[in-house]
Amino acid sequence: MNQIVACNIKLLREKNKLSMDELSKLSGVSKSMLAQIERGDGNPTVSTLWKIANGMKVPFDALTVRPKSPYEIVKLSEIQPLMEDEGKVKNYSIFPDDENRRFAVYFLELDPGSYWKSEPHLRGTIEFITVFCGRLEIQFDDKSFIVAENESIRFKGDTIHSYHNIGSEVISLHMILYNS
Repeated sequence: MNQIVACNIKLLREKNKLSMDELSKLSGVSKSMLAQIERGDGNPTVSTLWKIANGMKVPFDALTVRPKSPYEIVKLSEIQPLMEDEGKVKNYSIFPDDENRRFAVYFLELDPGSYWKSEPHLRGTIEFITVFCGRLEIQFDDKSFIVAENESIRFKGDTIHSYHNIGSEVISLHMILYNS
């Protein structure tokens, strides 16, 4: 996944005629970190990738999109997850967004006690989450919601929001981001 992200960031940066300095200023990510990520040497967090995507004004999945095929079978065991909260939150990009599809599908696992504060997504993004195992607390717009096993929630993802595993078991969930 790091190599895919590295290639995509470099291609998008060059396509948009941005220097490393310009992208650094737009994203708030240091030039040295950007260079490390573009070489495939870095292991960027989801938050860092969101800053880069927002800085370039592209969907998050433009950074994680894999090469095209007429069909795709995705095996979770073959996907390197993006990590948050010191590895307690694992985010697997199952079906990334692209220019022809305005949504992305993720599978997440959150260890007990884990917490992840997400940067705002692109303006107009809506999140759809279904919890398959565990109890998830989601906060956004100064509101807090508990989503339990076999429950779903929909909310605007273009503001700061957070996810917290408040239970004693690993949470498994699917997340769909829809870019309207």
